[in-house]
Amino acid sequence: MSAEQAIQPENFKRRGFHYRTLVKAGARFVELQGAAVAADFGAPEEEARTARHLGLMDLSPLPRTGFKGPGTAEWLSAQGVDVPGESNRAVRQGDGALALRLAPSEVMILGDLAVQGGLPAKLNQAWDSETTPPAMPRGFPLPRDETHAWFLVTGARASAMFAKICAVDLRPQFFPDGHIAQTSLAKMTGTIVRDDKGEVPAFHVLADSASAEYLWGCLIDAMAEFEGGPVGLSAVSGI
Repeated sequence: MSAEQAIQPENFKRRGFHYRTLVKAGARFVELQGAAVAADFGAPEEEARTARHLGLMDLSPLPRTGFKGPGTAEWLSAQGVDVPGESNRAVRQGDGALALRLAPSEVMILGDLAVQGGLPAKLNQAWDSETTPPAMPRGFPLPRDETHAWFLVTGARASAMFAKICAVDLRPQFFPDGHIAQTSLAKMTGTIVRDDKGEVPAFHVLADSASAEYLWGCLIDAMAEFEGGPVGLSAVSGI
């Protein structure tokens, strides 16, 4: 990212819930489809190495959505979504998005990190465009981009770090790729989704947006022992 591409997050409506914390930490922001996203913290090559060891990035400005209620899974399937067959499982979609089945009638969609596929927006538009009464129940949409902060923890030391703040054993032999844990995390409710990037372990962390700054601080504190730290979205391409 060049200096010319850097933008000021306060000028954008879509930005991280705790963007000021990231600014203080030296984050440099870029615009992705109208959102201010922390691209790096000034050392992208070093951050790529950190991401393979233990990194934390804020994905909260990126698109996501959710649907809940009777008929949710069936309606999403009719829209072309590969819905997991059981709860607490995640399935990667063709465009890179991720479908999380949190309950029999609740699914969350995390957009692709390249912000190119646009699945959350397509699904929201499809639901809104159905003006005639549906032939079967289809659930109702949930504004997950407003209710949930979205972080990504990556690296070989991630499961060891989580052991300090979460009772669930997230080692790969107990928590494989595609598994979801809805649990207590740093004394608050959170959702952890395993979504490895190649050979690098990776975990999406979703929690109450009002507690984003608190949770970020807890994760950064837990990482200190393992020499982990914050990284920008550009680090994903270096994994």
